[in-house]
Amino acid sequence: MQRKNGRRKKIAYVLCGILAVVLFSGCQSTAADGTDEKVFVYGDTTFNAENDESDVNPHNGYSGWACIRYGIGETLFHYSDSMEIEPWLAESYELVDDTTWRITLHEGISFTSGRTLDAEAVKECLEDLIAVQDRARGDLKIESIEADGLIVTIHTEQPVPALLNYLSDPYGCIIDMQAGVTDDGNVAGTGPYRAVQVETDQGLTLMKNDNYWNGTPKLDRIEVKTIRDGDTMTMALQSGELDAAYGLPYSNLILFRDEPYTISSADTSRTFFGQFNGSSEVLQDDRVREAVIGAIDREGFVNTLMEGNGSVAEGPFPSYFAFGDSKVQEESYDLEYSRELLAEAGWTDEDGDGYVEKDGKRLTICWLTYPSRQELPLLAESAQASLKKIGIEVQIQCTANHLELLKKGNWDVYVSAFVSAPTGDPEYFFTTHCLQDSSKNRGGYYSETLEMLEQQLSGEFDTEKRTELAIEMTQTLLDDHMFFFVSHLKMSMVSGEGVTGLTAHPCDYYEITVNLDKNK
Repeated sequence: MQRKNGRRKKIAYVLCGILAVVLFSGCQSTAADGTDEKVFVYGDTTFNAENDESDVNPHNGYSGWACIRYGIGETLFHYSDSMEIEPWLAESYELVDDTTWRITLHEGISFTSGRTLDAEAVKECLEDLIAVQDRARGDLKIESIEADGLIVTIHTEQPVPALLNYLSDPYGCIIDMQAGVTDDGNVAGTGPYRAVQVETDQGLTLMKNDNYWNGTPKLDRIEVKTIRDGDTMTMALQSGELDAAYGLPYSNLILFRDEPYTISSADTSRTFFGQFNGSSEVLQDDRVREAVIGAIDREGFVNTLMEGNGSVAEGPFPSYFAFGDSKVQEESYDLEYSRELLAEAGWTDEDGDGYVEKDGKRLTICWLTYPSRQELPLLAESAQASLKKIGIEVQIQCTANHLELLKKGNWDVYVSAFVSAPTGDPEYFFTTHCLQDSSKNRGGYYSETLEMLEQQLSGEFDTEKRTELAIEMTQTLLDDHMFFFVSHLKMSMVSGEGVTGLTAHPCDYYEITVNLDKNK
């Protein structure tokens, strides 16, 4: 291990000159008024179209993550470090009845456009959101909105117990609709920074919001750089081209464990999991799907390839949730049992080549994933090796074009990463992935039992009963063998010398905040 790390350090120093040409460098520059401006350079792997973050418009796909992560937008409510809902742009709320929520806004907040935040601005924003985004419309179930000064009254079509949780989703960032959305997907929010340049797959430039309502931003300019290659990002941080980074390979974190670097980590509900294609001919037999699940070495992946920066997943939710892994049972890693299942389904090694066949056809599955989450290619290779042990051939398609390939349907297993409970509530994962009409139900999964349980969950306000329903829904998924869950992620952000205020959060939303600073 020491020889490997030493080699990485050598590469870092040799290439730092090259990186200086590619990346923005320098701690300070001269502003238009002749004064020194404090500049912060941040490396990130996630701001790209492949990750469904093509701009910072929260109404566009998952671009709300960029809007809130980079300090551009804020939501009516947000999450404490213990994942408790707290007012943010809102000052307070009242549940008038099962379908009526009255929200009072803070006074004295302005958008970066200069417009004052009031109830009418919130109404305009939320109405546009549910008009253009199916996911938000399905979650919020808003029937109508009333605006009166600083009081927003939301009427829902049916009881939505998790409404405040959904309003805390990044798509709930309140933006000025009168200012509009620019051609490059830029918006006016209420955060400590405003975007002045947005370049898909490249990054963005942020400038301080001089009129921020909740403190004084400490940096004049922030350059967010999209860097997909983990080793390139590592070298850029080592050479000082970056002040901080998100998305470094786990194997490289050891390089930053000592001063002047600081690593901030938090257990999150970002889960690496797979969906089977319900249209796949070779996966119609439940025994084949169960055999695949039982041959995936989850502990080996977490402990070796993730180097302990996560936990083995039983289901979509980590054990620190009351509805989490400790309450359900996933298939265990058992190669012999998987071989027995395949044999029962008629798959045997007929020609002695190490792979199982049926009627002369080899059992081959296409494993579709993408590279922007650096753990996913490693997981694909790990599964390829372990499934070979039971005679299944895995063909890996790891591509940034994965969303287009999903639509074509020529895949058997799709493996992705998703924050399963960013709102602290279990319903989010089921509504996005597991219902007949879910936007991310990639494999066409349908369960009458799950649909019925979701009907109960969607109208249940009692927390304990919601927990019970969520556990039952998770076990239903696991028993149907159409989803499998591998690991939960511990997210880590590395700060360079003099950087303070960059703190990992369990919901994986908040990164660039008013507290971020650099003194060196």
